[in-house]
Amino acid sequence: MRGVKRFGVRKKLSPRFVGPFEILERVGVVAYRVALPPRLAGVYDVFHVSNLRKYVYDPEHVLSYIPTELQMDMTYEEFPAYIVDREVRKLRSREIPYVKIYWSEHGDREETWELEDMMKERYPHLFEELR
Repeated sequence: MRGVKRFGVRKKLSPRFVGPFEILERVGVVAYRVALPPRLAGVYDVFHVSNLRKYVYDPEHVLSYIPTELQMDMTYEEFPAYIVDREVRKLRSREIPYVKIYWSEHGDREETWELEDMMKERYPHLFEELR
């Protein structure tokens, strides 16, 4: 079912990194304990160094962390924000219309091509702007 993704599972549109979060302490040689918000209470707070990314300090950089609404089973709902592009693909004697969708919880690099008919059925409000 499109629209629900699991935290930590690498799927097509799953976020690769969540954060930034403060490192509380070093646990062992290659593990760190991270201060997680209460919404992530079900996630173990010790991470291997390969799962962390360095934050490069920039005094002009203002972090705007908008937490993803996680449900109790560590899933979240994603919604299409708007249509980026349209395309008609030809297969033999058929023409199949596609739309490129920008999803609400993801950046520009994770836009996806979806069937136009399916998107019109599920999210008709996206197509009201195109008329």
